[in-house]
Amino acid sequence: MVESSSLPAYDAVVVGSGPNGLSAAIVLARAGLSVIVLEAQSVVGGGTRSAELTLPGFVHDMGSAIHPMAAGSPLFQQLPLAEHGLEFIYPPIAAAHPLDSGTVATLVGSVEDTARRLGADETMYHKLFDSIIQHWPTLAVDLLGPLRFPNHPLDMAQFGLDALLPATTIANRFKTPEARGLWAGMAAHAIQPLTNLTTSAIALVLMAIGHKQGWPMPKGGAQAIANALASYFKSLGGQIEVDRPVRSLADLPKSRVVLFDLTPKQLLTILNDKFTSGLSNQIYQKQLQHYRYGPGIFKVDWALDGPIPFTAPDCQPAGTVHLGGTFEEIVRSEQQTYDGQHPDQPFVLLAQQSLFDPTRAPAGKQTAWAYCHVPNGSTIDMTERIERQVERFAPGFRDRILARHTMNTAQVEAWNPNYVGGDINGGILDIWQLYTRPVIGLSPYQTSEPGVFICSSATPPGGGVHGMCGYHAARVALREGFGKPVPIALTSQ
Repeated sequence: MVESSSLPAYDAVVVGSGPNGLSAAIVLARAGLSVIVLEAQSVVGGGTRSAELTLPGFVHDMGSAIHPMAAGSPLFQQLPLAEHGLEFIYPPIAAAHPLDSGTVATLVGSVEDTARRLGADETMYHKLFDSIIQHWPTLAVDLLGPLRFPNHPLDMAQFGLDALLPATTIANRFKTPEARGLWAGMAAHAIQPLTNLTTSAIALVLMAIGHKQGWPMPKGGAQAIANALASYFKSLGGQIEVDRPVRSLADLPKSRVVLFDLTPKQLLTILNDKFTSGLSNQIYQKQLQHYRYGPGIFKVDWALDGPIPFTAPDCQPAGTVHLGGTFEEIVRSEQQTYDGQHPDQPFVLLAQQSLFDPTRAPAGKQTAWAYCHVPNGSTIDMTERIERQVERFAPGFRDRILARHTMNTAQVEAWNPNYVGGDINGGILDIWQLYTRPVIGLSPYQTSEPGVFICSSATPPGGGVHGMCGYHAARVALREGFGKPVPIALTSQ
């Protein structure tokens, strides 16, 4: 990255302070390198930021809200984040999925308790998850990384038999509307048609982490995750500069390597001059230009005069509530979104953090956070449709709204440029880009330009607040630029 006649100011520069950027910086700093993180915004965090979006005293998560992947991250479990202010709060019920009949399916702490509530599907639920939970400590490390020969191939092969299937195929094993609805809501986190291959993978991972770690929220807001990572990084001697946008390589201090916590769209702009010279760079540029982004989100935050009045009692103690009705309804709405339409009854992901974290709202008041999937780049206002879905399962909800804040896909991208067209996964996670993101190659983290690496969710394992993209990218950078890396022993509890 630097001319031979000049001395680098830093060993490494990390551009972007999302969880992956900060994780990469931590791995590099722990190896003894001098590292600086450059952040374009005035605060660190990327997608893990919180702010008073509606009324004074109401703290809303601007991006991610509930963090099963953070709780289950093999990297985060090895870092002293609690010593730097991170405290997770665990709702009694991880996720609830109500139906119009008044029944509700719930994801709770153990496979046994979840299965028991599914009636005729109790045995099938055990068949699906018992082995995964038994082998999860070894599976998690293999799953949250690049495509490679797994450390435990038999366990991975058994997991893959189900994970590679469309969610619709797994759903056919269940008999009850409750089990099928619960499964659909989990699989819809993939943000693509549930008939696609590998859509079962995201459901299996989220539910397994729910059983092993729970679906917690950080006390005080998602910003607490970024703050803890930043604090620990600084304790290692790292530096962070905010309000430092990088628009070209000229904006970077001299260093031996640079890691970008950015997706291909931004990388193409910053490295445009480099990518237009030389055959290998031009081939790499062409692949980045063909990188595909998936559907976006329309997001609503509410300040409320009291708890959401859900009809189903088990929705009250749930941190996350999936609102979409039956399996068939969710399949239809996700397909419509993928086809460029705006469903009248969208699948809505809702979080009610202030029920469990009183720091989020004034006494007696509440917050709520929700989004639905929309076509990439959509500017259609989905507020009415989202609120209608909430009201469907919680009559009287609208009467408790004090204020609301909304973001369409353009506003989501303006807030966080990594969310291109509102795509919060940093690129669609279908079978064609699951392990070939951002390009097809031996190392997804290394660009065609020597000393330049990508550490964002546009690399494996993709979206989610887990830091594993940053971890793996930093390991590759260490091997390429500095010899054998100092290991961080990854295990999952």
